[in-house]
Amino acid sequence: QVQLVESGGGLVQAGGSLRLSCAAPGRIFSSYAMGWFRQAPGKEREFVAAIAWRGGRTQHADSVKGRFTISRDNAKNTLYLGMNSLKPEDTAVYYCAAGASTGRLSSQSGVDYWGKGTLVTVSS
Repeated sequence: QVQLVESGGGLVQAGGSLRLSCAAPGRIFSSYAMGWFRQAPGKEREFVAAIAWRGGRTQHADSVKGRFTISRDNAKNTLYLGMNSLKPEDTAVYYCAAGASTGRLSSQSGVDYWGKGTLVTVSS
């Protein structure tokens, strides 16, 4: 059972910042693209960002471009999502994901491993 473990969620005011982390087993982190999805109450899970296993290539959803930044530290087997200028509509459970490529991680069908999620709540 592969465990991806998210942390860093919480309550923040609109305009504030948070950084999410995801710890993954080394054998996964060293060979998989990694990404973030989110699911707001009553809505479908949606793609947020992805990064290639070497870290050079990234993709961000249009809704978060310029505000969120995905990064990874391969030495620590840890994925990050830096979130700035947060809006109430960013409120969701954020899930860490691993897949074969950044392209495949653009949709849920391309995810091979999921974390259990961490809740981010942005108050207005």
